[in-house]
Amino acid sequence: MIYIYLVLAEFVSLAVQEYLPSLPYGARIMLLPLVFFYAALAVPPPGMLFLAFTGGFMWDALVATQVIDGNVEISLGWSIILYAALGAIMSGFRPLFHRGHGWEIHCLLSGPLLCIFVLSEYLMITFRRGGFLFPKIIWWRIGGEGLAAMIVSPILFLVLHWLALSFGLIPPREEREARQD
Repeated sequence: MIYIYLVLAEFVSLAVQEYLPSLPYGARIMLLPLVFFYAALAVPPPGMLFLAFTGGFMWDALVATQVIDGNVEISLGWSIILYAALGAIMSGFRPLFHRGHGWEIHCLLSGPLLCIFVLSEYLMITFRRGGFLFPKIIWWRIGGEGLAAMIVSPILFLVLHWLALSFGLIPPREEREARQD
């Protein structure tokens, strides 16, 4: 049941993300990866892989429909692999998340992981176009999206964590501490 809620949260975050205004230098606030990173902390690795598939497929369906000069910029399935790799990194911190250190991990790792995501997408696009150009604005965009992720992630983490607690998807802190004793 938790996976239905998380897939729905991924879909809603992708829809909301498309209507948010862009930041300076064309950077955007990317909500879908932030929701996925929370899910990678909250669910076991097989569930994380399922959510990497759904999140990556939604992202690719949105991005792969953009055809420039008769060429598809990003192949369908590329983001699924990227989400799975980044989710595996985030999933490695699950024990700390279950000890109550979730928001610190989510806030500190969301920015760098999102920078890796955006950089990987840019490298894929430039590879397909046949030239590796790195203008200054690209670095501002990559860093800006990572910084925006680090600013937005505490708020998003609190909202998602509150929803998970209210739906009973994760036990309250007192129950988790009692189980560890």
